[in-house]
Amino acid sequence: MELTWLGHSGIKIKGSKTVYIDPFLTGNPAASTTPEEIEEANVVIVTHHHDDHLGDAFPICKKTGATLVAIHEVAVEGEAEGITAEGMNVGGTVEANGVRVHMVTAIHSAEKGDPAGVVIELDGKTLYHAGDTALTYDMKLIGEFFHPDLCFLPIGDRYTMGVPSAAKAVEFIQAKKVIPIHYGTFPIVSADPEDFKKRVQNLAEVIILKPGESYTL
Repeated sequence: MELTWLGHSGIKIKGSKTVYIDPFLTGNPAASTTPEEIEEANVVIVTHHHDDHLGDAFPICKKTGATLVAIHEVAVEGEAEGITAEGMNVGGTVEANGVRVHMVTAIHSAEKGDPAGVVIELDGKTLYHAGDTALTYDMKLIGEFFHPDLCFLPIGDRYTMGVPSAAKAVEFIQAKKVIPIHYGTFPIVSADPEDFKKRVQNLAEVIILKPGESYTL
């Protein structure tokens, strides 16, 4: 399974299925690709309705025929534009095109619906994308219940966890591997991933990617 950081919170998962999470590409100065370059997708997941997460999700779904998975209100908006969508809510699980998605708690805000994180099961691997969130004790439950192999955690501060709280989140989740996200896109979310790695120490392997770089899990 190949995991690519697209910049900001955008992730591409390439296994037996191709999944995009929060594909904010247009208007993203750190984006490693454009929506025009995306030819294939099976599922597009949106963690919450903010422009820097909803991003190009709808155009990608329209172009590729991918199924949108999102909180109910975002799914309804997508369906109104002719997109095949699976709406859900925190605590629920859906399976779309062979990809199993669990929606979990995130503490944040949203323009429409509620914010969320997602746990994805594909090809025998379990991945946790926290979306935009503060540090929350619910992360302990995510670790105990889902046992993620790898998690994507925001470290940019101001609108999400900063480096110290993200390092504490690693302790809560107890995933063996973590990729920091939601930093470096704009000056307002500057953060040092090396500082994050130093604080995590031996709790997990911290995989620092540049936008466009991939990691094989």
